Amino acid sequence: MTAPDPMTVPHGIPAVEAAAHRPHADALQVLIITGNSGAGRSRTAAVLEDLQWFVVDNLPPNMLSPLVDLVSRTGSSVTRLAVVLDVRGGEFFAGLTGAVDDLRRSGARVQVLFLDASDEALVRRFEQVRRPHPLAPEGRILDGIEAERALLAPIRDRSDVIINTSHLTVNGLAQAVRDVVAEATPQALRINIVSFGFKHGLPLDADHVADVRFLANPYWISELRHLNGHDDPVREYVMAQPGASDFVELYAAALEPALAGYEREEKRYVTVAIGCTGGQHRSVAIADALASTLRQRGHNVVVTARDLGRE
Repeated sequence: MTAPDPMTVPHGIPAVEAAAHRPHADALQVLIITGNSGAGRSRTAAVLEDLQWFVVDNLPPNMLSPLVDLVSRTGSSVTRLAVVLDVRGGEFFAGLTGAVDDLRRSGARVQVLFLDASDEALVRRFEQVRRPHPLAPEGRILDGIEAERALLAPIRDRSDVIINTSHLTVNGLAQAVRDVVAEATPQALRINIVSFGFKHGLPLDADHVADVRFLANPYWISELRHLNGHDDPVREYVMAQPGASDFVELYAAALEPALAGYEREEKRYVTVAIGCTGGQHRSVAIADALASTLRQRGHNVVVTARDLGRE
């Protein structure tokens, strides 16, 4: 069977032209899920199914426009469509960037979610499940990861949101996915604020890093040691420290020129990392306060406590 051309939909109607015949195209929300094998695509699809999204897994990219056209037809009750596309599509995967660009030119509401992880995390996950990498069925896992990163580079650059799952728990990934599909404007710059502990290493995807170890550490207060930065007593202790409130306000203001520049350059996401020693108290409280301040300034913010619960 000959695969349809990626620029066409059923009956040979060009994709851009077909969009004009979609009565409910403006109501359909399309989320394309891609990324590295082992980074959490299956879990992401399961979370979206639980949220009542219509999920299609392992679709060849040249079938993307026909699928959107079919779902957009009059009478369809589907308003949220999630499609998982990855290297399992083999030779068809190369057409993904073109298919996404075609959909965006057609006026469809498309958002691309890219799932990433460090080489170390991916190797560990493949070894745990004892499965070969799809691009290195008989070779080294790292060879497959390297080949896949090269194939994914073009679509990664076109992604609206990138989630690094290296240190996320299953529940942490689920929350991150729920944040992505919240009612925020897809075209707006998304600010990811990540609290972390320096002793666990810097977040690899950080665009900006701030060190809040200048604040007194609640760890040395016996009543606070077992709590974390989300708890009121810790938050109040941290924010009462000299310079804490000023830091949050001034740092938010200092970020504004960069955020405006990112929007001008059509950068869709930025990661701001806030670090303390262990990632349990000060960084968590300051990250929450910074997120609140940036939201008050009208920004779209997601917060992750990367190292919360780690020793």
